[in-house]
Amino acid sequence: MNEFPQDIFTEPQGYSVNTLENLGPLTGMAGIWEGIRGLDVKPKAEGPKKQAYVERIELQPIDPQTNGPQLFYGLRYHTHITKPDQVKTYHDQVGYWLWEPANGNLIHTLTIPRGMTTMASGNALPTAKQFELFAKEGDPSAGMSANPFLNYAFRTVEFRIKVNINDDGTWSYEQGTVMKIKDQSELFHHVDNNTLHKIGEATPNPPAR
Repeated sequence: MNEFPQDIFTEPQGYSVNTLENLGPLTGMAGIWEGIRGLDVKPKAEGPKKQAYVERIELQPIDPQTNGPQLFYGLRYHTHITKPDQVKTYHDQVGYWLWEPANGNLIHTLTIPRGMTTMASGNALPTAKQFELFAKEGDPSAGMSANPFLNYAFRTVEFRIKVNINDDGTWSYEQGTVMKIKDQSELFHHVDNNTLHKIGEATPNPPAR
């Protein structure tokens, strides 16, 4: 059954422009955060390698977004990661976290400067403190795209991210990327996790100021 309306052009009326008050389960993620105990399990020729990392992530509210009758509230983010005591970038990532109040849908987009982009989706109640989003190879609505070399050597076949909004004001994530590595018969499970502590407040989106 088609869950979408017949009228695909008319935008919703009378919705709030204050994004920070309408983020649902994403509310506890708005702001500027630091995590100093990140752990990355990554593939190497000799086998899996554990790597500690330090992370800074900024999540700022965007104005409400519409696709005809569809309405999203969301956060634009930038993640910058280094190895402990190093300046050189270990990982850089940008994207959006989006919340659709009408049906509880969540979307997480990510783009990294190694030629890869992913969009994952999930669903949660407005008051949820834990939620999980998924993407898989070949899914036109929640999938991934990569440059030819990555598809040849380190093809991503599945992605998931699980978020916990913690009672102490922090939030944490566990992220899993399933990869098909060239000449390896077994799939590799690339795992990242960290806990983020707030170091700055979010700036309200312009119409809400």
